[in-house]
Amino acid sequence: MTFSLPDVDVLFIAGFGPIFADAVASRSLYLDTLHLPLKSLGESSDYLVADTLDGVKHFALWPLAQASHSCFGTER
Repeated sequence: MTFSLPDVDVLFIAGFGPIFADAVASRSLYLDTLHLPLKSLGESSDYLVADTLDGVKHFALWPLAQASHSCFGTER
């Protein structure tokens, strides 16, 4: 299925961040299998980012507990 919008030229995606529950499986997929250039923001951070992907200004893997806290004020 192809989707197009006449007269629309997409230049880039501002940001995209899949939310994950399993850090080990997520790292395996995105780092080992897809070989994305992700880096941690800190020594113990599971939040991984890439700012060098063509067409994407910010790509990040967002741990479920952090996403929940950001959206609902609680990690559960």
